[in-house]
Amino acid sequence: MFDLDALDFTKGHGLVTVVTQDAHSGAVLMVAHADREALEHTLRTGEMHYRSRSRGLWHKGGTSGHVQRVVSLTADCDADAVLALVVPAGPACHNGTTSCFREDALRSDVFSSLDATIASRQTHAAQDGEKVSYTQKLLGDRNLRLKKLGEEAVELATACVDGDRERAAEETADLVYHALVALRAVGGTLDEVRAVLAARQR
Repeated sequence: MFDLDALDFTKGHGLVTVVTQDAHSGAVLMVAHADREALEHTLRTGEMHYRSRSRGLWHKGGTSGHVQRVVSLTADCDADAVLALVVPAGPACHNGTTSCFREDALRSDVFSSLDATIASRQTHAAQDGEKVSYTQKLLGDRNLRLKKLGEEAVELATACVDGDRERAAEETADLVYHALVALRAVGGTLDEVRAVLAARQR
């Protein structure tokens, strides 16, 4: 249970800094402030509330519908900042973007970057005279996609049987890539995989 009494509101003149992070993707969505009243509302409703200098007590998504469902609240070591893990129902930024930070910052990890590349290959059709990428070939050919997925799984298993650590790492990378392509082809996303894994940790 999150302990409001353990927070130090005095340093920020009644406020603490709140860093809001997507519980599934790990992306930092926004940084805001909250006072005791805002956090009391957050704990009572299960949705993020903040304290804005301009609008006062602020229920995130109260007007737009882009609420942030709270997964957890954790204070930092100085008790003057809070990390809020949330499941957002829409964009965090008033500009309509997922995060208040640059979109490329959301793809700072290699898996997110890979997933974004696969998604871009899916939406970008090769123009006349333009070479079709390997990813586009996989996305366009179900049999090839499934064949390669099976091959990579077998190659990883073989590397593990052989005790070949370096080759196992390479084959794991190949399998992850082909699995993400196969997932994207049926309409799935990396965030959905993250959500499944997060749910299994509870």
